[in-house]
Amino acid sequence: MTEPATTPTQEPSGQEPTRQEPIGPDHSDLTGHPYRWAILGVMLAAEIMDLLDATVVNVAGPSLERDLGTSPTQLQWVIGGYALALGAGLILGGRLGDRFGRRATFLLGLGAFTAASLLCSLAPTVEALIAFRLLQGAAGAVLLPQGFGLIRAAFPPRELGKAFAVFGPVFGLAGIVGPIIGGGLVQADLFGTGWRLIFIVNLPIGLVALAIAAALLPRTPGDRALRIDLTGAALVAGSSGLLVLPLIQGQAAGWPVWTWISLAAAAVGFALFAVQQRRSAGRGGTPLVDPRIFAKRAYLTGLGGIALFFAGLTGAQLVLTLFLQLGRHYSAGQAGLAGIPLAVGSGIGGAISGAALADRLGRTVLQVGTGVQVVGGALLWAALTLTDGFAFWYLVPGMTLLGLGSGMVVAALFNVVLGTVEDDQVGSASGVLSAVQSVAASVGVAVFGSVFFHFFLQGDPRAGLRNALVVLAVLLAGFLLVSPLFPRRARPDEHARPAGEPEPEPVH
Repeated sequence: MTEPATTPTQEPSGQEPTRQEPIGPDHSDLTGHPYRWAILGVMLAAEIMDLLDATVVNVAGPSLERDLGTSPTQLQWVIGGYALALGAGLILGGRLGDRFGRRATFLLGLGAFTAASLLCSLAPTVEALIAFRLLQGAAGAVLLPQGFGLIRAAFPPRELGKAFAVFGPVFGLAGIVGPIIGGGLVQADLFGTGWRLIFIVNLPIGLVALAIAAALLPRTPGDRALRIDLTGAALVAGSSGLLVLPLIQGQAAGWPVWTWISLAAAAVGFALFAVQQRRSAGRGGTPLVDPRIFAKRAYLTGLGGIALFFAGLTGAQLVLTLFLQLGRHYSAGQAGLAGIPLAVGSGIGGAISGAALADRLGRTVLQVGTGVQVVGGALLWAALTLTDGFAFWYLVPGMTLLGLGSGMVVAALFNVVLGTVEDDQVGSASGVLSAVQSVAASVGVAVFGSVFFHFFLQGDPRAGLRNALVVLAVLLAGFLLVSPLFPRRARPDEHARPAGEPEPEPVH
């Protein structure tokens, strides 16, 4: 999988965030924090740890199977559980920063993420690994929403654009080298560590970042009078779990009645969350998000479109890796390198879409990019159907177009969907979009993984990938059908995010 695993979100709280001034040395708005670039480095290190952990596990499947006896269902939990916990907790994580201060919350999240990485590397069983991956995702949900608030506190306004502009190239590079690094680490098998090395590598990064952050981060005061909406947080987390659980377990269990009840309960839970947020605001409480966004039909349609898109993108990239490793017996290193066409295509697509096209063409860019993805998926399907033999080069044109189209969509999608909300609702709206993105990635892992393994266990991995591509086509068709309901134009960058702040990237 070629894209970063997390989204750099704006403040996901229900109201516009208040400016959090540094405490301690006097850093004026003109000069900023004297070590602001080191602080930026810490924020990047935290993001990169998350990006690597969301991508490197994809190439560790065979190694996990050999070492822990991981079943297909358990592998889907190892991969998708992280994104599930991340998405379910992102909005709450932003609120914790509002309440307790971004510095303290960031340090807590970074320490917990590093500790969870250590636990993952020591997991004696696959059940323990799944539990630690869920813990790691929850720690990421606490860690990641704090970054941009801390950067705003450390940098003067005139340098914010430069600071945020650094993120784009770093994310792009991480998207390309993440799977390669993961494959190389697994294949290197240093000291017999195998797949455990992909988690061990987080330890030195996390410990150094933690020491620097503790010494340098500006002290940002929280609002201790702010009440955390635990009911809303429980509804989001519970509904997300009820959605993903049957999608992962359903096929192995034969789709019993409880799986359908769980899916229905998830839909009810998300609806109850929207109602509960409106009631909380009406009673003068502090909801997790601004409930006014749920009254906007175009925004709700955008949420559905984002769910369809990221479920398809994440799932398709996963099954391509599974097909190469399990179906064609590629090593972890070879599978990582095989993702380069997707990553390069995505980078080119993002550059094309980001070069003012989204501002001028709005939703048309999304429709064109989706069309390019459909063509890429069709080429992949043809390469698997119309050829008797196999060579990786048969897949390169389709993979490149799949990446190109996805890059065009990703670069513009959030700003187009946010075009329907008011300026003072952008923080809440973007936080919800990011959470939906992560949960949708987990759903994609569940659905596409189930389709692939159904045929793989019958001895036909090629049919598994072909049918997964059919599912991708259905999801992309659904995205195209709802896209005319999106706003015609993207929200101007100066309203959607600070100047130079990168576009949201896909999660895996």
